Amino acid sequence: MTRKALWLVLMLAPVASSGAHAAESTMKCTMTFTLSGWSAIYQTADGHGKVTCANGQAMDVDISAKGGGLTVGKYKIDDGRGHFSGVNSIDDVLGSYATANAHAGAVGSSHAAAMTKGDVSLALTGTGKGWDIGAGFSAFTISRAK
Repeated sequence: MTRKALWLVLMLAPVASSGAHAAESTMKCTMTFTLSGWSAIYQTADGHGKVTCANGQAMDVDISAKGGGLTVGKYKIDDGRGHFSGVNSIDDVLGSYATANAHAGAVGSSHAAAMTKGDVSLALTGTGKGWDIGAGFSAFTISRAK
């Protein structure tokens, strides 16, 4: 390698490393959603929401939750909130998450769940109407709204 080429590589090294560092950083994203469903050992719920990220990106999404456990009830969450971490691009929030959840309520129903999908984590909370009790394991899927 010539001295001139070596000098050029040394000059560009900080630019390349700052680009790599930027690609490694993650941003925070939040989701507001509604979800309604039922459970009688098998659990199913569907809903929709909107994901908004710190960089200004936003996307309407459809939500589907399926699974089972020791659970029974019927509920509707009108003011759900989700907080994502480990997101590099808004598209990282799409896909299926593995989850464990707990819920209880009569008339006023409360739900909380924590889930992961690779490096992306999602914490959900919400209150709504219905009656339910139990704990279950399910697949929680977020897809781009149709």
